[in-house]
Amino acid sequence: MPARAVPLLVLGGTGRLGSALRDFWPFALKGGLRPIWQCRDARPLFLDWDILNQPAPPWAYGIVLCLAGGRGDPDPNTALAIRTLQAAAAQGAQHVFLASSAAVYGPGSALSEDAAPAPVADHGRAKAAMEAAALDWHARHGGPGLTVLRIGSVAGADALLGRTRNGPVVLDPTPDGTGPRCSYIGPVTLSAVLSRLATLAVEGAPLPPILNIATPLPVAMSALLQAAGLDWHFGTDNAHVIPEVSLNTARLQSLVRLPPTTSHPRNLVAEWRQWQADARPPRNAPSI
Repeated sequence: MPARAVPLLVLGGTGRLGSALRDFWPFALKGGLRPIWQCRDARPLFLDWDILNQPAPPWAYGIVLCLAGGRGDPDPNTALAIRTLQAAAAQGAQHVFLASSAAVYGPGSALSEDAAPAPVADHGRAKAAMEAAALDWHARHGGPGLTVLRIGSVAGADALLGRTRNGPVVLDPTPDGTGPRCSYIGPVTLSAVLSRLATLAVEGAPLPPILNIATPLPVAMSALLQAAGLDWHFGTDNAHVIPEVSLNTARLQSLVRLPPTTSHPRNLVAEWRQWQADARPPRNAPSI
């Protein structure tokens, strides 16, 4: 364990994933890490830092987690990632984690980090471009360790459970009759995983340059909706339906052991509901 508190600077701390971490890290964060939350405007308890236009703060010398991103014209993802790496290098950071997305992959099952990106939507293309630019910058300039996190769907922060609707959810049917499947992770489990990875970085453990973040088993969207008690039905046949986008988590499992139960729709929904409620982990939250 470190002899003193190590700053864990979280960029983009006001977004949906930042919100989950702020709620659950008081129960999960270990190893002497002290979170510092960044935003682009003055707010209580937040570091007011404009990443693109201001010098790096001194708190960037520990671990840096970049959740900042979004959509815009021009797209901000690559610029934010490069500026994060520059700031971390200037302050002598130990490690940088850049949040990417499973959207960089095309359709497939058990997609590994070695698979070539083949995004089918603008969000995935933006994240793939960000990854390539960041990895290239790091290869040319060095600096702190770098891990790109390809995060699967986060229960409650996704378009399936997290979207406000007035009517039932309509799923595209798949040939096997189950509907689309993808890799999920609950917000409680995600906070525990990121806490563990940050602790490993502080301890100097070797971390891979790219890492899939999801629970071990793919989840049928229909099963998740059923577990959540939401109104839904299958729509008409869609020739362009994507049956599955699931991640191989062997590399993650070598660092953070997640039991198969973390993939169960009932447990994913429980973590989402707890996030909606009082932000205390449910009793079956994983201890990792």
